[in-house]
Amino acid sequence: MTAVLDFDSLTTRAEDGAHRFEAAVDGMTCAACIGEIEQGLADIPGLGHARVNYTNRRLMLEWRDESFDLAQAFERLRRMGYTLHPFELAQSEREEIETARWLLRCLAIAGFAAMNIMLLSVGVWFGVDIEPSTRDLFHGVSALIALPAAAFAGQPFFRSAFAALRAGRLNMDVPISLGVLLALGMSVYETLAHAEHAYFDSATMLLTFLLLGRFLDHAMRRKTRAVAANLAALRAPLACKLSADGAETVVPLARIARGDIVLVRPGERIPVDGVVAAGESQLDESLITGETQRRSVAAGDLVYAGSMNYDGALTIRVEAANGATLLDDIERLLEKATNARSRYVRLADRVSRLYAPMVHLAAFSTALFWLWRGASLHDALITAICVLIITCPCALALAVPAVQVVSSGALFRAGVLLNSADAIERLAEADTIVFDKTGTLTAPEPRVANASEIDASVMDLAARLARASSHPLARAIAQERPKAAALEAHEEHGLGVCATVGGLEARLGSPRFCELEEEAAQVGALDADVSLVAFRHGDARALFQVRQTLRIDAAKAIAALKARGFAIEILSGDRVEAVEKIARALDVATWAGGLKPAEKVARLDALRGQGRKALMVGDGLNDAPALASAHVSMSPIDATQLTQAAADAVFLGERLAPVVTTLDVARKARALMRENLALSVLYNVVAVPLAMAGWLTPLIGAAAMSGSSILVTLNALRAGGGNPASLPSPLPQSGGGLGRGAAGEDLRDVEWPPLHLSPASREREQVSPFVQASGQSASVGAAE
Repeated sequence: MTAVLDFDSLTTRAEDGAHRFEAAVDGMTCAACIGEIEQGLADIPGLGHARVNYTNRRLMLEWRDESFDLAQAFERLRRMGYTLHPFELAQSEREEIETARWLLRCLAIAGFAAMNIMLLSVGVWFGVDIEPSTRDLFHGVSALIALPAAAFAGQPFFRSAFAALRAGRLNMDVPISLGVLLALGMSVYETLAHAEHAYFDSATMLLTFLLLGRFLDHAMRRKTRAVAANLAALRAPLACKLSADGAETVVPLARIARGDIVLVRPGERIPVDGVVAAGESQLDESLITGETQRRSVAAGDLVYAGSMNYDGALTIRVEAANGATLLDDIERLLEKATNARSRYVRLADRVSRLYAPMVHLAAFSTALFWLWRGASLHDALITAICVLIITCPCALALAVPAVQVVSSGALFRAGVLLNSADAIERLAEADTIVFDKTGTLTAPEPRVANASEIDASVMDLAARLARASSHPLARAIAQERPKAAALEAHEEHGLGVCATVGGLEARLGSPRFCELEEEAAQVGALDADVSLVAFRHGDARALFQVRQTLRIDAAKAIAALKARGFAIEILSGDRVEAVEKIARALDVATWAGGLKPAEKVARLDALRGQGRKALMVGDGLNDAPALASAHVSMSPIDATQLTQAAADAVFLGERLAPVVTTLDVARKARALMRENLALSVLYNVVAVPLAMAGWLTPLIGAAAMSGSSILVTLNALRAGGGNPASLPSPLPQSGGGLGRGAAGEDLRDVEWPPLHLSPASREREQVSPFVQASGQSASVGAAE
């Protein structure tokens, strides 16, 4: 009995009344399938639109007309040779891993067979005095190797071609399969007929190159599928609901509604958007705001789903729950941007629909022509096989992936990891670079700006005290002495840590805790952009000036990018004042602060409307929609997991030089891709007419095909040449002031250890969210 897919369980209804259906699609083999599916469903009555995400192989249908019949769409896809099944992340990942292993096994077998058969073929090619019996032996051994190897290694193409033919359509795998099978069949015939030439080497070499291209494509695309898994990891699946009598009940999020009261204990992730009704605690909102410092919250403060609760229990009145939280909004923005990106089709994919029928027509016409001219059936088939082999898109298939692999290796050596199959091409097209501030232009953690001015013994003891606390400011001091051992210290909430050392009490914390308020007031009057941490041990006293600092080469990286002709902008969710100081320090005239994720996406959309192609460089969950919406994106390696999945590339280290290097390598790689595509086209323009004229044999065709592939591969190796872009040595990171690499994060209004930032409120009133001129309002501005 045939199982029936339950459409209703996969269909959701939005608040605006639109119906949405999502499911996984099996049977897609190339990007041309996207257009085939979308166009094949477009004429179904009542369907709003169909969208295929080739990256994760998912189909999304949306409609408002109640007359639309989902079963009709399902039947249409079945007739086209595609099958649908519910999308399940874990199952999909297992299938992708198995597919990658299967392709690798096929590639290994095809490569092994091709190398061994080539060794035998060399003896036939150059054996001037080779005996016929020896030649027949070599052909026989080649057949014993090639036939089982091709039967296994050719499965990715044979299965796809058979499914396409059964559905009454053609794809790129049909002529590939036909050429391989004809070459093998003719080779078997030639071997049995004791002929001079067989073409087992052509068939296995053909499979090897094609499988290499397919495996590289699959491996690159698979890296982009982690977004949904990382988003799911940020969600709390359950919530502790409080009833009117105070009873606690753990329920799924689907049963939480606005107005309910939920309890969040220390160490739990907040499951809803809401307002704190009771309790005090510190929240890690780095997944939402991108800020690494914890925020203290109390009754009346707004909190968001995805934040981690650290210190105290919180009672929260729900404002938005399952499907309506800020995290859900970010997920929808991310999904929308990712789906739009999947429609980016390269030149090789756009011509793929015409490739299959043109190759079949050329080969069939060649055979008919030579039969008409009086050639034997054997000679006509040999010529047709030569056309099929020589037109096989090995060079075209390797033209882009080969450059991608070599340039990816060059970028890896420079500390850059690619996360998207076509990232290099889109990086090369970028003309505008948009930076986030916190954690991108600035270092991810605050640093001690006056560390060089502190006595070494004082710094040693302060670092040991700091290791007894998890406070962000304490971590900054502890980083100055990475090998210092922690003391057995007592931490007083809201003040600092203390311990007895040498019979005297040592304290590290707020100026009030260490009785250094007057000294702190004098330093604070001179520099309002530092957080002061006091230290006292007997007569030894010190004030540590902790601040967020620019990355050590930020100014030089920005200058290098400007010199290359890039327009630079800063978009940040942080305070306007802090963003303005960073913009002035880096001489960036176009900037905006206090932006929500949707406002960043809106700015990127505006740039796109102006014909600009923006590279977004950012970290933090709030940057994920902007990273996905931008033409191309990069993220530092210390960004959240979601952002790394959403970004097209991530870079290592504390410098911005990898951004400059990446753009240089990408532009060089784009030029090499174009050269390879031109070489591939030139090869076909020259070789195809010669094959059709009967001047080439399948053996020569295979050699020409392999030669063209080798040529584009050798050309691709140039992408790894040269030295990565380098910047001058950075200035020492010491002292205060923006001119010495410090950034304006206002952390002064804090005690120890609670850290009260002033994160941009989502409700902040803004007068125009973005400007590119000086003398504007307090919430937006431009650097002088």
